[in-house]
Amino acid sequence: MGSLFTRKEAIIRTDISHETKKRVVLCINAALERKATNLTVLRVNELTTVADYFIFMSGSSDRQVQATAQFIRETLKKSNIVPLGIEGEHTGKWILMDYGDIVVHIFYEPVREFYDIENLWSDAPRMEIDDTVQKLTALDDHM
Repeated sequence: MGSLFTRKEAIIRTDISHETKKRVVLCINAALERKATNLTVLRVNELTTVADYFIFMSGSSDRQVQATAQFIRETLKKSNIVPLGIEGEHTGKWILMDYGDIVVHIFYEPVREFYDIENLWSDAPRMEIDDTVQKLTALDDHM
């Protein structure tokens, strides 16, 4: 007798395109230009189908968070890359920018500490960008 339930497994991609990696670097450099701090990139493509990368960063005020999000959007738009959606722009406490294969989280620092979202993805390969870095040329090899 057959089972009433069938198991569907999500197809999780393990390959990441060169273009996706270039977009991650573009986002990071835009954030660095706006003095975002505590930048962390997680490669989540083997853990979820939601995105290939999550990028986390902090701002010291709601205005800096908003300015960083606006600059990232403008920078990517120049390369004809537009977000699927953006949430939280009006408050500037936690802005989420969904670019499909990349999800950018821009936090007001105390809010980031409170939610500690990165620890939900502790199994993901991680790249932390030092606050003294002015420009990134490429992701680390393991990313």
